[in-house]
Amino acid sequence: MKTKWIMGSMAVVLATGLAGCSGSSKSEQTTLRIAMGSPGEGLIKVWEDIAKQFESQHKDIKVEFTYQKDDTYKYIGLPNLLSGKNAPDLYFEWAGVRLNNRIQDGYAADISEKLKTSGLGDQFEEGSFNGMKFDGKTYMIPTAGDVTNVIYYNKQIFNTLGLEPPTTWEQFLDVSEKVKAANITPIVVGNKEMWPAGNWIGHLITRVVGEQAFDDAMQMKQPFNSPDFVNAYNYVKTLWDSGYINDSINAIADNEADMLFFNGKAAMHPIGSWLVPTAEEEAPEFEMGYFNTPAMPDGKGNQDSVIGVLTGMVVNKNSKLIDEAIDFMKLYSSAESSKKLSEAGAVPITKDGIDKAAMNPLSSSMNDLLQGASGVVSPPDMGYNIEIANALYLATSQVLSGARTPGAALAELDNSIAPLKK
Repeated sequence: MKTKWIMGSMAVVLATGLAGCSGSSKSEQTTLRIAMGSPGEGLIKVWEDIAKQFESQHKDIKVEFTYQKDDTYKYIGLPNLLSGKNAPDLYFEWAGVRLNNRIQDGYAADISEKLKTSGLGDQFEEGSFNGMKFDGKTYMIPTAGDVTNVIYYNKQIFNTLGLEPPTTWEQFLDVSEKVKAANITPIVVGNKEMWPAGNWIGHLITRVVGEQAFDDAMQMKQPFNSPDFVNAYNYVKTLWDSGYINDSINAIADNEADMLFFNGKAAMHPIGSWLVPTAEEEAPEFEMGYFNTPAMPDGKGNQDSVIGVLTGMVVNKNSKLIDEAIDFMKLYSSAESSKKLSEAGAVPITKDGIDKAAMNPLSSSMNDLLQGASGVVSPPDMGYNIEIANALYLATSQVLSGARTPGAALAELDNSIAPLKK
Protein backbone atom coordinates (compact mmCIF):
# COMPACT_ATOMS: atom_id res chain seq x y z
CA MET A 1 0.00 0.00 0.00
CA LYS A 2 1.16 3.52 -0.68
CA THR A 3 2.03 5.47 2.44
CA LYS A 4 4.38 8.07 1.03
CA TRP A 5 4.32 10.23 4.13
CA ILE A 6 5.36 7.46 6.50
CA MET A 7 8.51 5.91 5.15
CA GLY A 8 11.16 6.44 2.54
CA SER A 9 12.52 3.80 0.22
CA MET A 10 16.10 3.38 1.41
CA ALA A 11 17.17 -0.21 0.93
CA VAL A 12 19.70 -0.29 3.74
CA VAL A 13 19.84 -1.22 7.36
CA LEU A 14 21.63 1.51 9.22
CA ALA A 15 22.51 1.94 12.84
CA THR A 16 24.29 5.07 13.88
CA GLY A 17 25.39 6.39 17.23
CA LEU A 18 25.65 10.12 17.02
CA ALA A 19 28.36 10.24 19.61
CA GLY A 20 29.18 6.58 20.00
CA CYS A 21 28.51 4.10 22.75
CA SER A 22 31.34 2.48 24.68
CA GLY A 23 29.33 -0.46 25.98
CA SER A 24 30.03 0.38 29.63
CA SER A 25 27.23 0.37 32.19
CA LYS A 26 27.30 4.13 32.47
CA SER A 27 27.11 4.57 28.69
CA GLU A 28 24.16 2.19 28.43
CA GLN A 29 22.31 4.12 31.11
CA THR A 30 22.84 7.41 29.36
CA THR A 31 22.17 6.36 25.78
CA LEU A 32 18.73 7.21 24.44
CA ARG A 33 17.99 4.57 21.81
CA ILE A 34 15.50 5.34 19.04
CA ALA A 35 14.31 2.81 16.44
CA MET A 36 12.32 3.22 13.22
CA GLY A 37 12.07 2.15 9.59
CA SER A 38 14.11 4.10 7.07
CA PRO A 39 12.51 7.55 6.63
CA GLY A 40 14.85 8.58 3.81
CA GLU A 41 18.05 10.59 3.75
CA GLY A 42 16.38 13.99 4.09
CA LEU A 43 14.40 13.05 7.16
CA ILE A 44 17.32 11.18 8.72
CA LYS A 45 19.24 14.44 8.63
CA VAL A 46 16.40 16.20 10.45
CA TRP A 47 16.20 13.48 13.10
CA GLU A 48 19.95 13.74 13.64
CA ASP A 49 19.81 17.53 13.83
CA ILE A 50 17.12 17.24 16.50
CA ALA A 51 19.28 14.70 18.33
CA LYS A 52 22.25 17.10 18.35
CA GLN A 53 20.04 19.83 19.76
CA PHE A 54 18.75 17.41 22.39
CA GLU A 55 22.28 16.38 23.34
CA SER A 56 23.26 20.01 23.79
CA GLN A 57 20.43 20.32 26.33
CA HIS A 58 21.16 16.97 28.01
CA LYS A 59 24.93 16.80 28.42
CA ASP A 60 24.90 13.35 30.04
CA ILE A 61 22.85 11.67 27.30
CA LYS A 62 23.83 10.45 23.85
CA VAL A 63 21.27 9.58 21.18
CA GLU A 64 21.61 6.43 19.13
CA PHE A 65 19.39 5.65 16.13
CA THR A 66 18.58 2.31 14.54
CA TYR A 67 17.08 2.55 11.04
CA GLN A 68 15.95 -0.59 9.22
CA LYS A 69 14.30 -1.48 5.93
CA ASP A 70 10.60 -0.77 6.29
CA ASP A 71 9.34 -4.35 5.91
CA THR A 72 12.18 -5.73 8.04
CA TYR A 73 11.39 -3.28 10.81
CA LYS A 74 7.66 -3.86 10.69
CA TYR A 75 7.60 -7.65 10.77
CA ILE A 76 10.91 -8.81 12.23
CA GLY A 77 13.18 -5.96 13.28
CA LEU A 78 11.07 -4.19 15.88
CA PRO A 79 9.99 -7.34 17.78
CA ASN A 80 13.61 -8.47 17.92
CA LEU A 81 14.79 -5.06 19.07
CA LEU A 82 12.19 -4.87 21.82
CA SER A 83 13.09 -8.30 23.18
CA GLY A 84 16.83 -7.73 22.85
CA LYS A 85 19.43 -6.63 25.37
CA ASN A 86 19.65 -3.01 24.17
CA ALA A 87 15.97 -2.37 23.51
CA PRO A 88 14.96 1.06 22.18
CA ASP A 89 13.67 3.65 24.61
CA LEU A 90 11.59 5.21 21.87
CA TYR A 91 10.31 3.49 18.74
CA PHE A 92 8.14 4.07 15.69
CA GLU A 93 4.82 2.23 15.50
CA TRP A 94 1.41 2.29 13.84
CA ALA A 95 -1.63 3.29 15.89
CA GLY A 96 -4.52 0.90 16.43
CA VAL A 97 -4.09 -2.86 16.48
CA ARG A 98 -0.29 -2.89 16.33
CA LEU A 99 0.05 -0.38 19.16
CA ASN A 100 -2.40 -2.37 21.28
CA ASN A 101 -0.28 -5.46 20.74
CA ARG A 102 2.75 -3.59 22.09
CA ILE A 103 0.72 -2.53 25.11
CA GLN A 104 -0.38 -6.11 25.79
CA ASP A 105 3.22 -7.32 25.44
CA GLY A 106 4.42 -4.78 27.99
CA TYR A 107 6.46 -2.56 25.66
CA ALA A 108 4.39 0.66 25.70
CA ALA A 109 4.36 3.14 28.55
CA ASP A 110 1.21 4.99 29.61
CA ILE A 111 2.23 8.59 28.91
CA SER A 112 -1.10 10.25 29.68
CA GLU A 113 0.12 12.33 32.61
CA LYS A 114 3.50 13.10 31.10
CA LEU A 115 1.81 14.56 28.01
CA LYS A 116 0.02 16.98 30.32
CA THR A 117 2.83 17.88 32.70
CA SER A 118 5.46 18.29 29.97
CA GLY A 119 3.24 20.35 27.69
CA LEU A 120 3.89 17.90 24.83
CA GLY A 121 0.20 17.09 24.54
CA ASP A 122 -0.58 20.75 23.87
CA GLN A 123 1.24 20.48 20.53
CA PHE A 124 -1.58 18.37 19.06
CA GLU A 125 -5.29 18.50 18.40
CA GLU A 126 -7.23 15.89 20.35
CA GLY A 127 -8.12 13.99 17.17
CA SER A 128 -4.44 13.39 16.45
CA PHE A 129 -4.50 10.72 19.16
CA ASN A 130 -7.09 8.54 17.40
CA GLY A 131 -6.07 4.90 17.80
CA MET A 132 -3.44 5.85 20.39
CA LYS A 133 -5.66 5.60 23.46
CA PHE A 134 -6.83 2.43 25.15
CA ASP A 135 -8.95 2.26 28.30
CA GLY A 136 -8.61 6.02 28.66
CA LYS A 137 -4.81 5.95 28.60
CA THR A 138 -2.53 7.39 25.90
CA TYR A 139 0.41 5.34 24.63
CA MET A 140 1.75 7.16 21.58
CA ILE A 141 3.04 10.55 20.44
CA PRO A 142 1.64 11.32 16.94
CA THR A 143 4.02 11.96 14.06
CA ALA A 144 1.94 11.51 10.88
CA GLY A 145 -1.49 10.62 9.59
CA ASP A 146 -3.04 9.72 6.26
CA VAL A 147 -6.45 8.73 4.95
CA THR A 148 -5.90 5.57 2.92
CA ASN A 149 -9.24 5.50 1.13
CA VAL A 150 -12.08 7.81 0.21
CA ILE A 151 -14.15 7.78 -2.96
CA TYR A 152 -13.24 10.66 -5.25
CA TYR A 153 -15.77 11.91 -7.79
CA ASN A 154 -15.58 13.94 -10.97
CA LYS A 155 -17.38 17.20 -10.21
CA GLN A 156 -18.16 17.94 -13.86
CA ILE A 157 -19.84 14.57 -14.38
CA PHE A 158 -21.79 14.85 -11.14
CA ASN A 159 -22.93 18.39 -11.96
CA THR A 160 -23.94 17.46 -15.51
CA LEU A 161 -26.03 14.53 -14.27
CA GLY A 162 -27.42 16.44 -11.28
CA LEU A 163 -25.87 14.06 -8.75
CA GLU A 164 -24.95 14.60 -5.11
CA PRO A 165 -22.23 12.71 -3.21
CA PRO A 166 -23.97 9.68 -1.65
CA THR A 167 -23.93 9.00 2.08
CA THR A 168 -25.71 5.61 2.10
CA TRP A 169 -25.18 2.40 0.15
CA GLU A 170 -28.57 2.76 -1.52
CA GLN A 171 -27.67 6.28 -2.69
CA PHE A 172 -24.30 5.00 -3.90
CA LEU A 173 -25.97 2.37 -6.07
CA ASP A 174 -28.45 4.93 -7.38
CA VAL A 175 -25.63 7.31 -8.36
CA SER A 176 -23.75 4.45 -10.03
CA GLU A 177 -26.82 3.45 -12.04
CA LYS A 178 -27.38 6.98 -13.30
CA VAL A 179 -23.72 7.30 -14.33
CA LYS A 180 -23.88 3.96 -16.12
CA ALA A 181 -27.03 5.09 -17.95
CA ALA A 182 -25.01 8.05 -19.28
CA ASN A 183 -22.53 5.55 -20.83
CA ILE A 184 -19.78 6.44 -18.35
CA THR A 185 -18.03 3.88 -16.16
CA PRO A 186 -19.28 4.59 -12.62
CA ILE A 187 -16.21 3.38 -10.67
CA VAL A 188 -12.62 2.82 -11.80
CA VAL A 189 -10.13 0.83 -9.73
CA GLY A 190 -6.59 -0.20 -10.64
CA ASN A 191 -6.23 -3.34 -8.57
CA LYS A 192 -3.27 -5.05 -10.21
CA GLU A 193 -1.40 -5.01 -6.88
CA MET A 194 -4.63 -5.84 -4.99
CA TRP A 195 -4.25 -3.33 -2.14
CA PRO A 196 -6.31 -0.49 -3.76
CA ALA A 197 -9.55 -2.48 -3.73
CA GLY A 198 -8.29 -4.27 -0.61
CA ASN A 199 -8.30 -1.05 1.38
CA TRP A 200 -11.62 0.19 0.04
CA ILE A 201 -13.49 -3.09 0.47
CA GLY A 202 -11.74 -3.77 3.77
CA HIS A 203 -13.36 -0.60 5.08
CA LEU A 204 -16.72 -1.65 3.66
CA ILE A 205 -16.42 -5.04 5.35
CA THR A 206 -15.79 -3.47 8.78
CA ARG A 207 -18.90 -1.35 8.27
CA VAL A 208 -20.95 -4.53 7.66
CA VAL A 209 -19.49 -7.10 10.09
CA GLY A 210 -18.24 -4.74 12.80
CA GLU A 211 -14.71 -3.83 13.81
CA GLN A 212 -14.41 -6.59 16.44
CA ALA A 213 -15.51 -9.35 14.07
CA PHE A 214 -13.12 -8.06 11.42
CA ASP A 215 -10.29 -7.93 13.95
CA ASP A 216 -11.06 -11.45 15.17
CA ALA A 217 -11.00 -12.84 11.63
CA MET A 218 -7.77 -11.03 10.77
CA GLN A 219 -6.18 -12.52 13.91
CA MET A 220 -7.55 -15.98 13.05
CA LYS A 221 -9.81 -16.12 16.09
CA GLN A 222 -12.78 -16.87 13.85
CA PRO A 223 -13.15 -17.99 10.21
CA PHE A 224 -13.75 -15.50 7.41
CA ASN A 225 -16.32 -17.77 5.78
CA SER A 226 -19.24 -16.72 7.99
CA PRO A 227 -22.71 -15.30 7.26
CA ASP A 228 -21.67 -11.71 8.04
CA PHE A 229 -18.61 -11.80 5.77
CA VAL A 230 -20.63 -13.44 2.99
CA ASN A 231 -23.19 -10.66 3.41
CA ALA A 232 -20.44 -8.04 3.10
CA TYR A 233 -19.05 -9.65 -0.05
CA ASN A 234 -22.55 -9.88 -1.52
CA TYR A 235 -22.59 -6.06 -1.52
CA VAL A 236 -19.26 -6.15 -3.34
CA LYS A 237 -20.62 -8.70 -5.82
CA THR A 238 -23.48 -6.31 -6.63
CA LEU A 239 -21.01 -3.75 -7.99
CA TRP A 240 -19.64 -6.24 -10.52
CA ASP A 241 -22.96 -7.82 -11.41
CA SER A 242 -24.47 -4.38 -12.05
CA GLY A 243 -21.61 -3.30 -14.33
CA TYR A 244 -20.48 -0.48 -12.07
CA ILE A 245 -16.77 -1.45 -12.02
CA ASN A 246 -14.29 -1.25 -14.90
CA ASP A 247 -13.75 -4.61 -16.61
CA SER A 248 -9.99 -4.12 -16.38
CA ILE A 249 -9.98 -3.81 -12.58
CA ASN A 250 -7.38 -6.50 -11.86
CA ALA A 251 -5.35 -5.88 -15.01
CA ILE A 252 -4.38 -2.23 -14.50
CA ALA A 253 -2.30 -0.52 -11.81
CA ASP A 254 -3.48 2.21 -9.50
CA ASN A 255 -1.73 4.97 -11.46
CA GLU A 256 -3.44 3.81 -14.66
CA ALA A 257 -6.79 4.07 -12.92
CA ASP A 258 -5.80 7.56 -11.78
CA MET A 259 -5.38 8.67 -15.37
CA LEU A 260 -8.66 7.11 -16.51
CA PHE A 261 -10.36 9.07 -13.75
CA PHE A 262 -8.58 12.32 -14.62
CA ASN A 263 -9.50 11.86 -18.28
CA GLY A 264 -13.21 11.60 -17.52
CA LYS A 265 -13.49 7.89 -18.32
CA ALA A 266 -15.05 7.17 -14.93
CA ALA A 267 -17.08 9.18 -12.44
CA MET A 268 -15.68 7.78 -9.19
CA HIS A 269 -12.32 6.47 -8.00
CA PRO A 270 -11.68 4.92 -4.55
CA ILE A 271 -8.07 5.54 -3.46
CA GLY A 272 -6.04 7.30 -0.78
CA SER A 273 -5.26 10.94 0.00
CA TRP A 274 -2.12 10.88 -2.19
CA LEU A 275 -4.40 11.29 -5.23
CA VAL A 276 -4.62 15.01 -4.41
CA PRO A 277 -0.93 15.84 -5.05
CA THR A 278 -1.03 13.43 -8.01
CA ALA A 279 -3.91 15.42 -9.51
CA GLU A 280 -2.09 18.71 -8.89
CA GLU A 281 0.84 17.41 -10.92
CA GLU A 282 -0.89 15.34 -13.61
CA ALA A 283 -4.24 17.11 -14.06
CA PRO A 284 -4.12 20.58 -12.49
CA GLU A 285 -7.39 21.70 -14.13
CA PHE A 286 -9.32 18.62 -13.04
CA GLU A 287 -12.07 19.29 -10.48
CA MET A 288 -12.83 16.56 -8.00
CA GLY A 289 -14.44 16.09 -4.64
CA TYR A 290 -14.64 13.10 -2.33
CA PHE A 291 -16.94 11.29 0.06
CA ASN A 292 -16.31 8.66 2.71
CA THR A 293 -17.40 5.03 2.36
CA PRO A 294 -21.22 5.14 2.46
CA ALA A 295 -23.12 3.78 5.45
CA MET A 296 -24.10 0.14 4.93
CA PRO A 297 -27.62 -1.23 5.53
CA ASP A 298 -27.95 -2.71 9.03
CA GLY A 299 -24.18 -2.49 9.40
CA LYS A 300 -22.73 -3.73 12.68
CA GLY A 301 -19.69 -1.44 12.52
CA ASN A 302 -19.11 2.26 13.06
CA GLN A 303 -20.75 3.87 10.03
CA ASP A 304 -18.77 7.09 10.57
CA SER A 305 -15.35 5.46 10.71
CA VAL A 306 -12.44 6.48 8.49
CA ILE A 307 -9.86 4.08 7.08
CA GLY A 308 -6.44 5.53 7.59
CA VAL A 309 -3.06 5.28 9.16
CA LEU A 310 -1.87 7.23 12.16
CA THR A 311 1.70 6.70 13.26
CA GLY A 312 3.85 7.91 16.06
CA MET A 313 6.57 7.18 18.57
CA VAL A 314 6.06 4.90 21.55
CA VAL A 315 7.98 5.16 24.80
CA ASN A 316 9.16 1.75 25.95
CA LYS A 317 7.56 0.88 29.28
CA ASN A 318 10.83 -0.80 30.31
CA SER A 319 13.00 2.23 29.56
CA LYS A 320 14.98 3.97 32.29
CA LEU A 321 14.79 7.18 30.27
CA ILE A 322 11.05 7.73 29.96
CA ASP A 323 11.22 11.42 30.91
CA GLU A 324 14.11 11.98 28.53
CA ALA A 325 12.20 10.26 25.72
CA ILE A 326 9.30 12.65 26.35
CA ASP A 327 11.74 15.59 26.26
CA PHE A 328 13.10 14.37 22.92
CA MET A 329 9.63 14.14 21.40
CA LYS A 330 8.74 17.58 22.72
CA LEU A 331 11.72 18.91 20.82
CA TYR A 332 10.75 16.86 17.76
CA SER A 333 7.20 18.26 17.93
CA SER A 334 8.26 21.90 18.25
CA ALA A 335 7.40 24.53 15.65
CA GLU A 336 11.07 24.76 14.62
CA SER A 337 11.37 21.00 14.07
CA SER A 338 8.01 20.81 12.29
CA LYS A 339 9.25 23.40 9.82
CA LYS A 340 12.40 21.36 9.13
CA LEU A 341 10.39 18.17 8.75
CA SER A 342 8.03 19.85 6.30
CA GLU A 343 10.93 21.12 4.22
CA ALA A 344 12.30 17.56 4.12
CA GLY A 345 9.03 16.23 2.72
CA ALA A 346 7.19 15.07 5.83
CA VAL A 347 3.71 16.22 6.84
CA PRO A 348 3.85 16.81 10.61
CA ILE A 349 0.46 16.76 12.33
CA THR A 350 1.38 19.09 15.15
CA LYS A 351 -0.60 22.29 15.50
CA ASP A 352 2.41 24.18 14.18
CA GLY A 353 3.18 21.61 11.48
CA ILE A 354 -0.05 21.93 9.53
CA ASP A 355 -0.21 25.07 7.43
CA LYS A 356 -3.85 24.97 6.32
CA ALA A 357 -3.49 28.20 4.37
CA ALA A 358 -0.86 26.56 2.16
CA MET A 359 -2.58 23.16 1.89
CA ASN A 360 -4.81 22.02 -0.93
CA PRO A 361 -8.39 22.39 0.40
CA LEU A 362 -9.07 18.70 -0.26
CA SER A 363 -5.99 17.68 1.71
CA SER A 364 -6.97 19.99 4.54
CA SER A 365 -10.48 18.56 4.51
CA MET A 366 -9.18 14.98 4.68
CA ASN A 367 -6.91 15.93 7.55
CA ASP A 368 -9.98 17.20 9.39
CA LEU A 369 -11.86 14.02 8.43
CA LEU A 370 -9.14 11.85 10.00
CA GLN A 371 -8.72 13.93 13.12
CA GLY A 372 -12.47 14.25 13.66
CA ALA A 373 -13.26 10.58 13.06
CA SER A 374 -15.16 8.71 15.74
CA GLY A 375 -13.16 5.63 14.77
CA VAL A 376 -10.12 4.91 12.60
CA VAL A 377 -9.87 1.55 10.82
CA SER A 378 -6.40 0.26 9.97
CA PRO A 379 -5.79 -0.95 6.40
CA PRO A 380 -5.44 -4.75 6.46
CA ASP A 381 -1.82 -4.68 5.30
CA MET A 382 -0.80 -2.11 7.89
CA GLY A 383 -2.41 -3.41 11.05
CA TYR A 384 -2.24 -7.17 10.59
CA ASN A 385 -0.19 -10.14 9.44
CA ILE A 386 0.76 -9.44 5.82
CA GLU A 387 0.01 -13.00 4.67
CA ILE A 388 -3.53 -12.79 6.03
CA ALA A 389 -3.96 -9.34 4.51
CA ASN A 390 -2.81 -10.58 1.12
CA ALA A 391 -5.18 -13.55 1.31
CA LEU A 392 -8.06 -11.16 2.05
CA TYR A 393 -6.98 -8.92 -0.83
CA LEU A 394 -7.00 -11.92 -3.19
CA ALA A 395 -10.52 -12.88 -2.10
CA THR A 396 -11.64 -9.29 -2.60
CA SER A 397 -10.15 -9.15 -6.10
CA GLN A 398 -11.96 -12.38 -7.00
CA VAL A 399 -15.38 -11.21 -5.82
CA LEU A 400 -15.04 -7.69 -7.18
CA SER A 401 -14.18 -9.03 -10.63
CA GLY A 402 -16.81 -11.76 -10.69
CA ALA A 403 -14.20 -14.56 -10.64
CA ARG A 404 -15.62 -16.25 -7.53
CA THR A 405 -18.76 -16.17 -5.44
CA PRO A 406 -18.45 -14.69 -1.94
CA GLY A 407 -18.68 -18.10 -0.27
CA ALA A 408 -16.11 -19.70 -2.56
CA ALA A 409 -13.65 -16.81 -2.17
CA LEU A 410 -13.96 -16.83 1.62
CA ALA A 411 -13.59 -20.61 1.81
CA GLU A 412 -10.40 -20.38 -0.24
CA LEU A 413 -9.20 -17.57 2.01
CA ASP A 414 -9.63 -19.71 5.14
CA ASN A 415 -7.91 -22.68 3.52
CA SER A 416 -4.95 -20.59 2.34
CA ILE A 417 -4.21 -19.17 5.79
CA ALA A 418 -4.87 -22.39 7.74
CA PRO A 419 -1.14 -23.31 7.80
CA LEU A 420 -0.41 -20.07 9.68
CA LYS A 421 -2.19 -21.49 12.73
CA LYS A 422 0.43 -24.21 13.12
